[in-house]
Order: sequence, then structure tokens, then C-alpha cells
Amino acid sequence: MKAPLIAPDLSREDLARPIKGFDQTGAEVEIRVVEERPLSIWLNSREIVTAMTIGDYPEYLALGFLRNQGMLPEGVEVTGVDYDDFSEAVVVRTREATDFEEKLKRRTRTSGCAMGTVFGDMMEGLEGLKMPPAELRTSWLYALSHQINRMPSLYLEAGAIHGTVLCQKDHPLVYMEDVGRHNAVDKVAGWMYREGVSGADKILYTTGRLTSEMVIKCAHMGIPVLASRSGFTAWGVSLAQSLGMTLIGRLRGQRFVCLSGEERLIRDADLASVSAEESRSRRKGAQDE
Repeated sequence: MKAPLIAPDLSREDLARPIKGFDQTGAEVEIRVVEERPLSIWLNSREIVTAMTIGDYPEYLALGFLRNQGMLPEGVEVTGVDYDDFSEAVVVRTREATDFEEKLKRRTRTSGCAMGTVFGDMMEGLEGLKMPPAELRTSWLYALSHQINRMPSLYLEAGAIHGTVLCQKDHPLVYMEDVGRHNAVDKVAGWMYREGVSGADKILYTTGRLTSEMVIKCAHMGIPVLASRSGFTAWGVSLAQSLGMTLIGRLRGQRFVCLSGEERLIRDADLASVSAEESRSRRKGAQDE
């Protein structure tokens, strides 16, 4: 199993901490609990949003958030990304002014965990957009599910967290976790933006539900395949179908369901050789039908 280029740094003690409590029998227990802290994202001299996050990779989170909200469109040059630990803020600077003032007038709440914030024109740029052609082998899906569910992670240590993985064929490239699935996706988007990585030949794997917000973010990242161990929303499926995106859900063990883009699938895996999912590696979403 190849290690991803970036993964959760489990050596960081500030991402989770032990807390004592009592179980159902009254016995004292101590468990690891994920930390949650605010991060203010600024674009030039204007504060855009404060997100609740675990606190790792703040620069990627800020870049990805702004990029996925359409606030860093093509042609806008980013001249600096500065994180200040004391003020818990990231400032993204551009060479030219942007139109973020108008976008701030159209805030809406979304279905994302931790009350994600997006803007009313988030769907701008999706009109007529079609995802690039790509093949998707079922052997890749099963291999990715097997690898990702067994990778060292904050989820396996403490739970209460979502994971998102950028993959190429059967190789996980970037693994991000956060309290909200939208934050984890934005971290991946920020890495892609900063490193100049194309999404055309990639797969985005998430532990969260396949909602409209997730499909829109994936489309802005140019990724033609979105897969999850969790379920779907009807609007998310409709958007994926209109965009020509392959949408794979309930990916666990030998099972998955494809509700959009089935024409990309190459069923090359021998199901008899695909192992069932072990109970230890079952993540949130296993009951999220």
C-alpha cells in the first residue's frame, strides 16, 4: 500500500485530547476527543467567514474554500497566503481586487456538518459544464476502499470526523480530515490549487453524504468521479447527472451503488477476491443509508 503524499499528522497532540467520563455501567473511561477551533478566512482586507475546524492545513483550507466559492476565479493571481496562529486567521492576498463584496450579500446555509457557509452564486460556472472523460475500474474502487479504511487516521483514534481523499486510479494521493466534510474537501481543493494539480484523471473519495454541495465542489475541482461510503441526496444525484459526473455511494466491502455516470465503469474486479469490511474499519456512514 502506497502512502499518500499528505495525510493526518497523528503526532500532533493539539488535534485531539483525552477526556475522562463514565460508560453505561458507571465505570470511569478515558477517550480521545477531536479538538474544534475557529479559523477566520480573509481575502485581502475583508473577513469572509469563520469556520470551525480541527486546525491542520489552514492555508489549504482557506485557498480551497475561496476557490470552491468562486472567489478565486481563473486569472486572479494569489500573491500570498499567511496564517497567524495567535489570531487563528488566514489571509489570502491577490494582486487585483475581487468581487467578493457582492458575494457576501448572498450568503446561504447548507446541509454540510458544522453549518458550512456558501454563497448564493456558488453554482456560477457550472452552466453547460461537463466533466472530462475518464475511465473508472471497479478494481480501483475496491482497492481504494480497502486502503483508506485501514489508514492511520484521527477517525480510528477518536471518531467524530470526516475524511476526504484525492485519488488517482487505485492510489490515494492526499488524505484530509475535519469536523465538517466540506472543510476536508476544501483542504484537498486548496492543495490542488496551490500545486497546480488537475482533477481530470482523479477520483474524490469522501466518508460524508453525497449532497448537492459535495457535487458542486467536486465539479469546481474538475474531478469526474465522486465516491462515498455513505448515501445520496436527490439533488446531489440530479446535479451529478446534469454534469456528467460519476457518483458512487454506499461503497463498503463488496457493495456499491452507482446513480450517475455508469458508462465510465469498467467492471474488472472479481467479487470473489474482494474481502468483506472488517468491523474495526467501519466508518461513519456505515449506518447512513
